[in-house]
Amino acid sequence: MRRARAVLTTVGTLLVLLLGTAGPAAAHAALLQTDPAQNSVVATAPTEVTLTFSEGVTLSSDSVRVLDPSGKAADTGNPGHAGGRDDTAQVGLRAGLGNGTYTVAWRVVSADTHVVGGAFTFSIGAPSDTSVSASQIQGAQAEPVVSALYGTGRAVAYGAYALLVGVAAFVLLCWPRGAGVRAVQRLLMTGWVALLTATVAVLLARGPYESGGGLGKMFDLALVRSSLDERLGTALAARLLLLAAAGVFLSLLVGQLGQTPAAAPPLEPTGDPEEDELRRLERRAAERPQREARLVLGVAGLLLALALGATWSAADHAAVGIQVWLALPFDLLHLLAMACWLGGLVTLLVGLRHGAGSAEVDRFSKVAFTSVAVLVATGLYQAWRGIGWSWHALVDTEYGQLLLIKVGCVAVMLAAAGLSRRWAARLRAAGEGDLVAAEDAADPVPMPAGAGASEDPRRRAQLERQRAALASAKVRRAQDGSPVRAGLRRSVLVETAVAVVVLVVTTLLTNQAPGRVAAEVAASSAEAPAAGSGQPVQLSIPYNTGGTEAGAKGTATLTLDPARTGANQVKLVIADSTGKPVDVPEVDLSFTLPDRDLGPLPVTLNKAGTGTWTGDPQLPLAGEWVAAVTVRSSAIDNDIETKSVKIG
Repeated sequence: MRRARAVLTTVGTLLVLLLGTAGPAAAHAALLQTDPAQNSVVATAPTEVTLTFSEGVTLSSDSVRVLDPSGKAADTGNPGHAGGRDDTAQVGLRAGLGNGTYTVAWRVVSADTHVVGGAFTFSIGAPSDTSVSASQIQGAQAEPVVSALYGTGRAVAYGAYALLVGVAAFVLLCWPRGAGVRAVQRLLMTGWVALLTATVAVLLARGPYESGGGLGKMFDLALVRSSLDERLGTALAARLLLLAAAGVFLSLLVGQLGQTPAAAPPLEPTGDPEEDELRRLERRAAERPQREARLVLGVAGLLLALALGATWSAADHAAVGIQVWLALPFDLLHLLAMACWLGGLVTLLVGLRHGAGSAEVDRFSKVAFTSVAVLVATGLYQAWRGIGWSWHALVDTEYGQLLLIKVGCVAVMLAAAGLSRRWAARLRAAGEGDLVAAEDAADPVPMPAGAGASEDPRRRAQLERQRAALASAKVRRAQDGSPVRAGLRRSVLVETAVAVVVLVVTTLLTNQAPGRVAAEVAASSAEAPAAGSGQPVQLSIPYNTGGTEAGAKGTATLTLDPARTGANQVKLVIADSTGKPVDVPEVDLSFTLPDRDLGPLPVTLNKAGTGTWTGDPQLPLAGEWVAAVTVRSSAIDNDIETKSVKIG
């Protein structure tokens, strides 16, 4: 009990240090600054538009577009990085631009390889109405076929990695003789070929997936070269090189372990201690080359598995945000444990039909238990990193819902694994004596009596068919083995089937942006006031920063006039719990149009009295907008609240 309490105390302390001291996670690149400033009015036309992001971004030929009040292109195209800084995007503007409000639509690839975008406005001379359409704001989208190919390639790559690494781990740790089994060799080759094919497909589809092109652009060398310059492209290229090394490793694995002899029976004592010790040493000396080969192959395989896993971790959510130093190794361990468990299940399913016995099942049971423990520990950390402590982010966002589905599937797998362990225990208790020897299936089935004397061709053909049926039945009995082995195989099959679902859900998770504000947006959408007719709208937004200072808890009253597309005026009043206006150190306001992937559009606020701020936002499109108010009452206490408003 003392040891258990010590372990729990240590784990609890680590959780507090890791989770309790972390700040908010950054899932994607965030727009920090623009030049011209958002919603600003400049006296003369600028020569370029520059955007600065929170992390490095990758640009395409239409990553930044500037549209004039009539919706026509006002930029010169081909944006680049300002001053060579990869966290910026800059595009030139045409000469002779007239007065009015201009819309800047941007779409870039963030450091975690996800595509993010938004829009903002600025005005030359004076604000004006704009006729920019939703299609111009959204930009080009990938064709459905390309999107399906890209998503399928990512899912197949996950499954192939699990199969390749899991089968190799099962052979090295549980069943060395399995390297010589044809069915196991086919599993290894299937995993290798599938991962190679999926990687090439994702690399070719990445360019048109980002730019909105069709299948015909998959072989555009310019797009392929552009994809290779991204973080994901570099990771895919490294994966291809590692797969070449993996091919050499597989040939050595099959060549070295494929000739492993069957386990020798235990040495029977001779009555002479010296003779017994000598025989034991001789056996160990004879087995030493095989042990050394397994050790070398095991180390090489582990390094290859980690390197291949890093091509996912280094190009996804783990590579950006908080605690990257911890998220990367945790993500690698999660991938490796997943592969050892899921790929091992497939190998066990095949091995039970090709000579794997209770000893191999016991060894894999230990490997699976360790893998599940690692999956639980790393999965909890990844879940917290993706959704934080928000219950709404868990149940109301797509990311949280997919996470719950994955947890449910893993729970089903664990239940099936518990059943498999029971069957394995029964198999161990029964031993191998109750199994039908597979070698017996190869014995010829005798011709029924009188067959040779029969001169009737039809009778002889009938007897031949009976003989073939008897031989087929004997082979099936040899493959099925005892009822215990058949039951174990069925439970492992259930685990494997659910594992396929887990891999699909995991792929969908990697395509979702972990967002915490999305839950608040969904919760407030039902409370949207009936507006949009061009009349002033007033929103009452309660907030609580969690602090104790003045203004830490109260209500933000937002008045929007005239609540229609184009130029608007806002008045924001911060009042404490008694309803009295109160000043706070910082207040921010922004608007987002989720249906059009537009925003956030920040509003420049000007102090207009005690607890009062005003601004002049430009809302270019009609729709269900979301106003986000950030109130900071101290250096560490702040709150972000959202509410929907319809703009007509």
